Amino acid sequence: MTYCFVLFFFAQDPMVQKMGGGRKKTVSFSSMPSEKKVSSASDCLAFMQGGCELKKIRPNSRVYCRFYTLDPDLSCLRWEPSKKDGERARLDVSSIREVRTGKSTETFLHNGPLSEHLAEEAAFSVIHGDEYQSLDLVALSADVANIWVTGLRYLLAHPSAIGGGGSSGFGGGVLCEGGGVAVEGSLGSKIRCEWLTTEFALVDEDGHGIVTEDVAVSTICKLCPGTREAKVRLRFKEIQRSKEKLTSHVTLEEFQEAYCELCTRPDVYFLLVQLSKDRECLDPQDLRLFLETEQGLSLATTEGCWELLRRYEPSEQGKERGLLGLDGFARYLQSPECQLLDPDHHGVCQDMNLPLSHYYISTSYRSYLLDDQVHGRADLGGLIKSLQSGCRCLELGVTDGPEGEPLLGVDYGSDVPKHHHHHHHHCAPVTIRSALEVVNKYAFLTSPYPLLIYLCHRCSPAQQQTMANHLKKVFGSRLYIPEDVPVNLGGRGTALPSPEQLKGRVVIVGKKLPADHQGSDGEVSEEDEEIGGGGPLAGRRMTIPGEEDLGVVLVVPPPSQPRKLRLHRDLSDLVAIARTGSRSFYAHRTRDKQQQSPPGSPSTPGTPVPPEPPYFTLCSLGEGEAGRLTSESPEDLVMFTKRTLTRVRPSSVRLDSSNPNPQGYWKGGVQLVALNQQTPGAMLDLHRGRFLQNGGSGYVLRPAVMRDEVSYFSAHTQGCVPGVPPQTLRIKVISAHNLPKPQGSGAKGEFIDPYVVLELHGVPADCAEQRTRTAAQNQDDPLFDETFEFQVNMPELALLRFVVLDDDYIGDDFIGQFSVAFECLQPGYRNVPLLGLSGDPLPHASLFVHVVITNRRGGGKAHRRGLSVRRVGRRGRGYVTLRNTGIKVVDETFKVAGGPLKEAADLREDAQSTTASFKEQCGLPTVAKLKQCIQSLATRLQSPEGSIGAAMVLKDGYPCLEPLVNLSEPTRKVLAAYDTMIASQKQLIENADYVQERIDQVQREGMDFHEELSRLGEKEGLKGRKLGKSVESFTWNITVLKGQSDLLRGAKMESLDALRQLALACEACGLTSSSSNINSSSSAEIHYSSHPQSGRRSSTHSNGRI
Repeated sequence: MTYCFVLFFFAQDPMVQKMGGGRKKTVSFSSMPSEKKVSSASDCLAFMQGGCELKKIRPNSRVYCRFYTLDPDLSCLRWEPSKKDGERARLDVSSIREVRTGKSTETFLHNGPLSEHLAEEAAFSVIHGDEYQSLDLVALSADVANIWVTGLRYLLAHPSAIGGGGSSGFGGGVLCEGGGVAVEGSLGSKIRCEWLTTEFALVDEDGHGIVTEDVAVSTICKLCPGTREAKVRLRFKEIQRSKEKLTSHVTLEEFQEAYCELCTRPDVYFLLVQLSKDRECLDPQDLRLFLETEQGLSLATTEGCWELLRRYEPSEQGKERGLLGLDGFARYLQSPECQLLDPDHHGVCQDMNLPLSHYYISTSYRSYLLDDQVHGRADLGGLIKSLQSGCRCLELGVTDGPEGEPLLGVDYGSDVPKHHHHHHHHCAPVTIRSALEVVNKYAFLTSPYPLLIYLCHRCSPAQQQTMANHLKKVFGSRLYIPEDVPVNLGGRGTALPSPEQLKGRVVIVGKKLPADHQGSDGEVSEEDEEIGGGGPLAGRRMTIPGEEDLGVVLVVPPPSQPRKLRLHRDLSDLVAIARTGSRSFYAHRTRDKQQQSPPGSPSTPGTPVPPEPPYFTLCSLGEGEAGRLTSESPEDLVMFTKRTLTRVRPSSVRLDSSNPNPQGYWKGGVQLVALNQQTPGAMLDLHRGRFLQNGGSGYVLRPAVMRDEVSYFSAHTQGCVPGVPPQTLRIKVISAHNLPKPQGSGAKGEFIDPYVVLELHGVPADCAEQRTRTAAQNQDDPLFDETFEFQVNMPELALLRFVVLDDDYIGDDFIGQFSVAFECLQPGYRNVPLLGLSGDPLPHASLFVHVVITNRRGGGKAHRRGLSVRRVGRRGRGYVTLRNTGIKVVDETFKVAGGPLKEAADLREDAQSTTASFKEQCGLPTVAKLKQCIQSLATRLQSPEGSIGAAMVLKDGYPCLEPLVNLSEPTRKVLAAYDTMIASQKQLIENADYVQERIDQVQREGMDFHEELSRLGEKEGLKGRKLGKSVESFTWNITVLKGQSDLLRGAKMESLDALRQLALACEACGLTSSSSNINSSSSAEIHYSSHPQSGRRSSTHSNGRI
């Protein structure tokens, strides 16, 4: 019996791929786009027999457009026009050794500028002959390239199909309707057919072989969740119309046809064919190889693969035989364990024992307001939603209420935007007592870590006392008061408690009486946080846009002396962290500069150093003031936040409750960026993406350069950050699935024209935005197949946001988005679940992407895509250098590091470049895994009789390959590249510890000068700005030394793991001799022994990891 299932993908006109321009929005009345439909293996071969234009790339950078065809008997490829005679302008299929995708051959790699302009997804190479020559081709689109690659690989896997003769072109094939060729059903297609037959029989209660249309539709929607019922019904009606049926009943064949057409994902099919050698199903070994080489699960086990197979394969036959078919593979790729967000980040995964100032803290701003900041009504639902989303700092505005009971509301104070409006909302007031009870109920349901309550009030002392009583009564033992942890009155010498220490505690942030104040109440300075401090808005009269006729006016007062607030002792005593304004930042900066200056110097003529407060403080800044500080004093702001909590709130001008970009303040070190959690949009999306990083706990560690006592970082860096290795992020947006119509777009029809925007947010050097083309023909399951590349200089700060929009002349409507921190990205094939405007998941809607991150541990500089990674001569390398401080004794100490830093760079660069060269010789891209290289090499080393041409032998614990027979020149080149790589890895492993210790020693000696730097500078005559520059250079040098030490340590770990993977891969591919048991050699145990695998996932876990 022959099975032929239709798997639809499309050969698009390349002109359609232009992004958006010159195209009208159209409406289709059929279920499939009006493009040429191409089915799986049989139709691929039929397409190839019909022929198409391909570009042939020559090593001399010349490009020839040729028309390529496959002979009717499938025995050879032909092309025209050609200067060669007809018999020479051909390539026998039997001479083909392999088919490579992408630009991975010498021709592509060494064509420089030309290669850069050729699409990676549309390029492929046919390797042929005993000398492994390459025919390098570029198709008009990625779809056409996939057709040729799939067809040629099928012929390689089924040599019996070649030269079969007959009109079908297959010895054992059949002729399809319309004259196309058909292939005998693969193992996977047979299992799929039997599974669908079984499922159909379960709903065919009468056993007559027919079911009603309603039953067929519901069955398909159940088997393939996310499939739209209307789409299935339309397809059945088309089938019935084509057969001129008068009944709506569905037969088994029609059921199978509709299911395979609607529920087969071509992107998953192509991937499955590539992995399964055209069997259209994966066994546990195939699945393990996929997990190791593509998904980054280096410790995957066969047992874990069996469990995955049993979990996702829908057919009983597949489960019994240990085979994962197309539907099971698609279910696995769409499962939570294949999501882009690393499952390690689903829970708390960071150190929670550091001071509070070392963390970003999820902060809400007036989340209890239902409307805007002017007419907003207090409602407890907003508080509940904020706490449920993981917010760990809530602002509560409190005003005097009737009968002595404080109310929850907005305290504008004297600098409130004054407005006049004729309409007001009337609603029942919310007491602060009821608000506190709600907060207490939901405080720790989402996160166990401390909740900060930011109190803003101008209540009378009597109502402050009432509020204090409510706080103590409602929170009880949860309330953290200063006496719980003794505070050193020296202030600066005492770090804030950690989230772990304050677990389950409520911490009050507010105004506090001076420590030496006596009496039941007293006056404190109510320092303004936004515009009362003389900012650029001060003294201006502004009209709110869109409300000119209503007379809504914002009056910004001129600079004035800080207001005074009468504060009751009972409330002050409950405040654990005192709230201050920008003056505390300027006082801190003054102290630092005066302490850096020698005593009695002209720069500080008797100016007293502002004292530090004797308690913990939180500096609260307005949006405008914080923006100025991040622009004008970025280094000072980062230094200030190392010990002091800093908060930024939205500007008072944002009467519509809109939000600022939090990334602009996070990069300046600000821990608490308050956002209106009730206002959806891109800014809130970034906020949510940031705090997914640590299990949604509301606390995320800031980058190390913002925590280390001596480190250098500027929020406006335009290049590499000292001590932080840059990384390259490469994302291929493959497809989108089950996209809904944009919310509120009912008038625009039933169809969408989606495209995807990728936004990278981070330091200025990292910020970038790219987009795919618009998917034409009204597709809600579009294929994109477009690759984008981003350079990431500060990975710990970077956020990636995917946005799906509907292209329309009226305006591109929002469909869905997903934001994620760079540190949370998983490599390989991943699904990206899309979220709606409010942050809720869109049912079954997702993107399918492929992610590659190179240079993750800093193994040398990132290389441009498509260019050969050649071993750079040491003279041509750019080595990191240290700065001159102008202090002789310090510079002499740092000078000693020059040699070790150069050696460290050479060790890392040599290991990386030789590994890249080995991958190139294997015909694989530089992002390929070493196991893939060994598999490719093993294929070349295996003779037709099954013997191997080389074997792995352990020499001093290192896996070396020794030839056993005379090998061809190309294979000898691959082995030579392998030997060079092993030699470089050996050098790195055996010398890394010694070089690293020398770098660390210089760093320790340099730190000995830290406390005495000002005095040493005075001796050298450094003053004022010159002394500040000297301190900056010193900080830079310490940061570089620490970073280079960490890079070398990470590179050694990478090399150890590479050797282990090479040895295991050689063993798995049969390239081992009887004397090379990697588990028995004592020397091997040294190099393959277990070492910390911080970023690696292994064996079976409840979250589906393998």
